[in-house]
Amino acid sequence: MTDTPLRVDLLTREYPPEVYGGAGVHVEYLARELRRLAEVRVHCFGAPRTEPGVRAYAEPAALTGANPALRTMGVDLEMAAGCAGADVVHSHTWYANLAGHTAKLLYGVPHVVTAHSLEPLRPWKAEQLGGGYALSSWCERTAYESADAIVAVSAGMRRDVLAAYPAIDPDRVHVIHNGIDTAQYAPDPGTDVLARLGIDPALPSVVYVGRITRQKGLPHLLRAARDLPPDTQLVLLAGAPDTPEIAAEVEGLVAELRAGRSGVIWVASMLPKSEVIQILTHATIFVCPSVYEPMGIVNLEAMACETAVVATATGGIPEVVADGETGLLVPIDQAGLDGTPRDPARFEADLAARMNELLANPDRAGALGRAGRRRAVEHFSWDAIAARTLALYRSLRG
Repeated sequence: MTDTPLRVDLLTREYPPEVYGGAGVHVEYLARELRRLAEVRVHCFGAPRTEPGVRAYAEPAALTGANPALRTMGVDLEMAAGCAGADVVHSHTWYANLAGHTAKLLYGVPHVVTAHSLEPLRPWKAEQLGGGYALSSWCERTAYESADAIVAVSAGMRRDVLAAYPAIDPDRVHVIHNGIDTAQYAPDPGTDVLARLGIDPALPSVVYVGRITRQKGLPHLLRAARDLPPDTQLVLLAGAPDTPEIAAEVEGLVAELRAGRSGVIWVASMLPKSEVIQILTHATIFVCPSVYEPMGIVNLEAMACETAVVATATGGIPEVVADGETGLLVPIDQAGLDGTPRDPARFEADLAARMNELLANPDRAGALGRAGRRRAVEHFSWDAIAARTLALYRSLRG
């Protein structure tokens, strides 16, 4: 019986080509590798997909204009209806958790949740969702507390899950790290993308890749960048602001930097992976100033491109970035569950100091980058992650 292929239904907001964050990247590669081992169907949000086994769901027309969280719940109910016949349902982020929970109840199948982030640790989402934040929090709590298994993408994430939801049995929370495709994410010596964007490969550069959201800490980086050497380029691949308020804050800080220095390059549109890979390859440093980061798959992407990483010592990041071996970690004294630094100025000064330490020693930065790729290849392969995930599915079915 154990050799019978399982039908696994993955439930997610993001799926190519509509991928905006690490959770979408995770599902893309997990689905690819699981298809070698099981029958996989993907249920996602957005425009129709042509990929076999993938079904997308639009927001219900009757909910047009409603609170975004309520519209999400409407999509979830339709996704749950589409899971008839699944052996296991596996949801990713609160956007799809209600779909997984509803399918579990409706069809009597195990529900696995992967914890990429947690609503209690992102209170700033109330700015974005208003009263919908109470709905997103309810969806997540209900799904987590009833799930047959929870996959935490890091040991730090596992600790957060158990702290946020103490009713959960710790035995149901399993650590399976995020992974990286090191064949795709590999050094690219080309410079055509750099030339198009105005990045000078002969000058040092610090690169940031991420959404404009409180958890990613971009305003902290922009304030720390005031102390970078004048010949250092700051390359921001940053878009999709959560709110008008944080968009305005970032715009103001970028304008202030540009008024006092050259080489501040901001790309607000989402670039193809191949272009990001070339930019990462030529960076002196990749910087991840996140104040909340369960895993930080973007750090793995930079490491796979042989780029040294400077990142906050929070969440699952220390499990990815080996301090002093593949990059440098920035200490942070956090005031609450949302990760807000108790002393923002101190955090920003420490962030600037770590970046400057490597900018002043490019040979060391290069050595850290080469060690980072070795670590990515040896410890974070997707085939191993898929095998562990399938074993978890099978354990739930007896």
